[in-house]
Amino acid sequence: MKQRLLFKLLGINIPVVVLVILVLWLALDTLAASYFSLLMEKYHIDPSDAYRMFVGTIHRYLLAASLAALLLAALLSFLLTQMVLRPLHQIIETASLISAGDYSTRVNTRSRDEIGELARAFNDMADSLERTERLRRNMVSDVAHELRTPLTNIRGYLEALQDGVVPPTEETFTLLLGETLRLVQLVEGLLQLARADAARATLALEEIDFPQLVSRICKGFSLNFTNKDVDLSTEFGEGVKQVTADRGKLSQVMENLLRNAVQYTPGKGHVRVRVQSLGGEVKFTIENSGPGIAEEDLPYIFERFYRGEKSRSRNYGGTGIGLAIVKDLVEAHGGQVGVESSRGLTLFWFTLPVQPLAVPRIPS
Repeated sequence: MKQRLLFKLLGINIPVVVLVILVLWLALDTLAASYFSLLMEKYHIDPSDAYRMFVGTIHRYLLAASLAALLLAALLSFLLTQMVLRPLHQIIETASLISAGDYSTRVNTRSRDEIGELARAFNDMADSLERTERLRRNMVSDVAHELRTPLTNIRGYLEALQDGVVPPTEETFTLLLGETLRLVQLVEGLLQLARADAARATLALEEIDFPQLVSRICKGFSLNFTNKDVDLSTEFGEGVKQVTADRGKLSQVMENLLRNAVQYTPGKGHVRVRVQSLGGEVKFTIENSGPGIAEEDLPYIFERFYRGEKSRSRNYGGTGIGLAIVKDLVEAHGGQVGVESSRGLTLFWFTLPVQPLAVPRIPS
């Protein structure tokens, strides 16, 4: 395929050179002969022998110059074409390596022309593929790790029950039920995460009274905070009214954040929910007292299955999926998420545009 393309590009240049030579040949034959005849007549010289000698000399020099020009054109066309094709050859070889599973290879080019832009776009695509593959592998590893712990516990108890080492008491069955529910929670979280990934194509947008929705969801969690002896308060700024969003997915975002606050706020602590208007956006903030999040964990807190050493310990029973779902759903609406933390205080926030992005509307 490389040779065919090379010959095609050479075939474009060579006929042009040949055409120029033919035009020059005919022009010299016609014009030079005419001028030569006029000169011979002016000086009363018999033009026959001199004319033949003149035309023969012109033809020889023209033929030699034409052959030299043709060879030079072919050589330059070959070299320049090779320079153009070299990045394409690299792209082909790199694409073959990527298709074989080597996502680390890249195209090396310093060209600033269209070929260079193609190479840079190809490298960007390779970066995206490598990042996606790394996330996929990490996710498979994380899911396997998350499933292994409860499955190992269930297997151990069942073998112990079978061998008679552990008596079939109510406490044993309660432990088995707890591990089973943990598996159910993880699988349900994975299903929610998959739905969040596809949220951009499945948003059922409608006009929503945002303060009213926030109040309703906070009221639904009031008993959870009361049972844990945590004070929950809400604050609504001026100018916050309606937003266009998917009611179910927006509710899931706030529920995940409130559930997170319930888990990590100690007794006698407090949770503050605030809603503000920021021009063309609304901002939802949830602030809770507690141990806070380590500074080195903050950049990764929204990654799937991520837990810090302290603030996101398995002792709290989380799966490390809830905040990843929050991020996916908010970004599907065209918004942003963030987290801030200092000693004794953690603050999660997200923003939503009042007017949504151009996404498909699906009837409710």
